Amino acid sequence: MTYYDDGRFRSTKKPVSTPKSSLSWILVAFFSAIVGSGATWLFLPPLVASGLITLPVSAQSTTNVSYTARARQPVSVQLNDAIVKAVKTATPSVVGILNIQDTTSGMQEAGVGSGVLFDARGFIVTNYHVVQGAAKVEVVLDNKRHAYATVVGADAYTDLAVLKIPSLFVTAANVAQFGNSASLQAGEPAIAIGNPAGLDFTDSVTVGVISATQRTMPVQDEATGQVIGQETVVQTDAAINPGNSGGPLLNIEGQVIGINSSKIVAKGFEGMGFAIPINEVRTITRQIMLTGHAQHPALGIEGESLSAVPQQYQPDVPVKNGVWVYKVTSASAKASGIRRGDVIVAINNVKITGFSDLRTVLWQHSVPGQWVTVSFYRGQTLMTSRVQLSDLPPLQNQNANNNGSTTDPFAGFGGIPFP
Repeated sequence: MTYYDDGRFRSTKKPVSTPKSSLSWILVAFFSAIVGSGATWLFLPPLVASGLITLPVSAQSTTNVSYTARARQPVSVQLNDAIVKAVKTATPSVVGILNIQDTTSGMQEAGVGSGVLFDARGFIVTNYHVVQGAAKVEVVLDNKRHAYATVVGADAYTDLAVLKIPSLFVTAANVAQFGNSASLQAGEPAIAIGNPAGLDFTDSVTVGVISATQRTMPVQDEATGQVIGQETVVQTDAAINPGNSGGPLLNIEGQVIGINSSKIVAKGFEGMGFAIPINEVRTITRQIMLTGHAQHPALGIEGESLSAVPQQYQPDVPVKNGVWVYKVTSASAKASGIRRGDVIVAINNVKITGFSDLRTVLWQHSVPGQWVTVSFYRGQTLMTSRVQLSDLPPLQNQNANNNGSTTDPFAGFGGIPFP
């Protein structure tokens, strides 16, 4: 700190030095030194302990004080060491995925994504949109070896797919450890690994935190641009870029807690990425491995959110929200008495305001084969009926209508053409 004197209070008289005044100054200086030294020895240890003063190593060694300064650097180093350890643990399980499509110019690479080896038999989980439309899928392992993969099955509704490569390419170190996404807390560290912008940036690591544990985001069909549902995802500010899709989101222990799937890219937004929770991934991958597809309960109707129905087709009902039935497709739904023009407003007494609600209620609390109570309006009359849920067919197996839109036997995804 710099002090200065502007001369405003400077005396014009020169001080006169006398033996008495000199002796007084000597005594004052002596006693000041004694008091200052005592105060230093009295207050120095607490100041060091509080972190307000940091002593050189040589000075600390001469004080014989056992206090430890409250410095942040050791904590930072410990956290960095934990991140490095987590990355080393998980990286061997991260693979690159090449989507090779048959074009008029021959077989060409259409895109690159990421994936996670999660089973010693060679099973890999990735996003459905990473392999969508592929004629061949090539996997690049951590040791740079290449292997062609078989697509065991895919689920467009959760944007997940399971691949398989020969087990001879896999060692115990290649198999990822899954964590528990139900125990996540906002603010805890999150680590993303993947191949942003392709294999030139293989195994890129980005670090952030869990921004939120449950966000509802739309799931979009990459081929058509159609929103086919909504999904509960984990939000993170760890950078997720094109090519990271299908790669792991890790906790500080190197366990996979999510599969990176999307981010918000609108102008003015940054650090808003999303991952499919690993508990849902575990369920979907198990179903695909057993049957080739995921099981999702279906009500057995086609329809549209009431709020999206054109005015000329609006039914005469006393509500403004619900699901308008366009067509009844399953035998159970037909037997229940539900018919075209009805407006579904509740499932098992849980309010339904539109397709997203219907999908959420059915998928969170029901399984194919289970019976549910459906409440619906027919005109001004509120009715209820029991319906046995069917299994929703994979979206990619559905047929296109003459107008190019896709019908859906599960009420919840919109896009149903009007007559």
